[in-house]
Parts: sequence; structure tokens; C-alpha cells
Amino acid sequence: MAVTLTSLSDLARMGFDTIIDVRSPSEWAEDHVPGAINLPVLDDDERARVGTIYKQVSPFNARKIGGALVARNAARHIEGPLAGMSGGWRPLVYCWRGGQRSGSFALILGQIGWRVETLAGGYKSYRSLVVQAVHDRPVPARVVLLDGNTGSAKTELLALLAARGVQVIDLEGMANHRGSLFGHRAGGQPSQKAFEGRLAAALAALDPARPVVIEAESSKVGNLSLPPPLWKAMRAAPRLHVLAPRAARAAYLTRAYADLTADPAELTRVIDLLRPLHAAEVIHRWQGLAAEGAFAPLADDLMARHYDPRYDKQRERTGGAGAEDFAIDALTPEALGALADRLAARIAAL
Repeated sequence: MAVTLTSLSDLARMGFDTIIDVRSPSEWAEDHVPGAINLPVLDDDERARVGTIYKQVSPFNARKIGGALVARNAARHIEGPLAGMSGGWRPLVYCWRGGQRSGSFALILGQIGWRVETLAGGYKSYRSLVVQAVHDRPVPARVVLLDGNTGSAKTELLALLAARGVQVIDLEGMANHRGSLFGHRAGGQPSQKAFEGRLAAALAALDPARPVVIEAESSKVGNLSLPPPLWKAMRAAPRLHVLAPRAARAAYLTRAYADLTADPAELTRVIDLLRPLHAAEVIHRWQGLAAEGAFAPLADDLMARHYDPRYDKQRERTGGAGAEDFAIDALTPEALGALADRLAARIAAL
């Protein structure tokens, strides 16, 4: 039996024990239904081989060889990851379009006695709902931007606001990137499709009657682009601007970017990427500070010469000049907690 998705929240309500993506590993890695596991019935090489036979020999030969491969891989999954499943296990199986790959695997699982169902339209039906949510519809709640120059602890403040019951969307968390040239995180960024899937899930969970707080960003987070409706809402949103002294921000950045400062070669490489934007003597100074381990002075000078001027220009372009300021003298846990209380009270009044 095939189930049809009408909203992104349907799967949670349907209560399947396991969601199984039977597409190839590369298809699954690019994007997949949230929570799905990958049990490919054709791996990448097998899929390419069957496709070549389909085009160059005949559809019949392709189906015959593909059927043998699917059966062989299905047996491996049943004897391996699925060996401990009880008779009442209820999985949902999907492939690209809800066709032969998911249908074949579901048939085998059903013959064993498991209560298997397939997803009508496959991954494409899920992806269609994501596109509608992030590209075709406006953001369902009023957006409030948390603004502030580099090192203002905005991401930490988002988490503190969430702990106080404020609706937030952490774009940098979804993008696995800190939003600057120095923002790379371990594991790299997800694909654009996977990022949009995470965003769609967050939008679907919003209460439209309450504002949602988002960190002020450019139209890209690392290599990932914000969908136009979200970017439009962010440009028009009121801003709460965190004002912290540069020295406090430099100290905070030294702590927040400890993973980067612990890798001198990577830090040197990233600084070198700024050569097109700054004079050679400036780059040389920054490289020298990095080599000396003078990370707080390095962060201070990077903000003074590079990041703060660019933040100011970005605000001029995107209408952020009328922000409401929230000053903070230090970025200690105690001070950030107190600031989060002030911000939460202001957000509740918007």
C-alpha cells in the first residue's frame, strides 16, 4: 500500500517504526527524508550499470539484471540490519519516484510478513513539499532579526532565547557553518537540498501567532543560499542589535573559534583567502599574529579592518540602520543570560 504525503508533518503522525530510503548512497547523501536510514537495493555502480544496459541493450535485460541485484541486496539487508525486527515491525520504504526499487523491496518485506508501506511519489513527493514550504510560501510567522557585529555571541544568545521559550531558527546550525570566511565546521556543509529540508521542518513547526527570531545573515550561509521568501522577510524584519565592545568580542571569538586556532595551518590558509581584499602588509601582520598565537589581537584587528566595516555596509544595503540597540559590557555566561532575559521580554512585546 502506498501512503501520500500532504504536509511535512504527516510522517510523524503516521508513526512508522522505520523509514527506509532504498536509493543509492550518493542519492541518499545529497538529501533524504528526515530520520530515514539508507538500505540501497542498488549501489551507485550497480545503478549506473543497469542504466547503461537499459539504454544500450534493452529494458528487458536491464530489468533482469537489476532484479537479480535487488534480490541479492535485499537478502543482505534482511540478514543484516533487519535481522532483529519483530513480526509487528512497520516500515515505510521509498525510492526516487516511488517506483520499481521501493516496490520490489517492499514486496519482499511484505512476503516475510512485515507491515510495510511505500511512499507514493517517493523522495520527489517529499522534495515537492519542501520546495513549497521554502520557495513558494511566505514565512508563516513574523521574523525578528538578532543583529550584532562579529563576535557578539548571537548564536549563543539564540540558544538562550530558545531555552526561555522564544521561537528561534538557527540558520548557522542548519547550515553547519558560522557564517563567515572563518566559519567552517567539522563535517562540512549539507547540500542545498538538505539545508532546505531542515529549514522546511523548522518552518512547519512554527506557531504563526508568535514571532520567530533569526540571526541576521547575508543571503548566504557559507555556500548555502537562503530561499527568497525567507531573505525577503529578513530584510523587512525589525532588528534587535547587540552592542558589545570590540575587546569583549575579540576575547569571545578566541574562545568560540578554538577549533580553528588549534589548527595553525588551516588558520593561515583562511587568512590567505583575504589577500584580494587587503594590502599585503595587512595580511602579513595577521599571519604574524596567528603564528605568535596572539589570537585576541588577531581577532580585534580582523574586526577593525575587515568585519565591522562590512557589517555596517551590509546594514545600509538591507535596511538595518534603524535597529533597536541592546548594549552589553562583557560576553560572560552571566552577562549573556541577563541579556537574553532583556531580549526575550522585548520580543514578547513586539
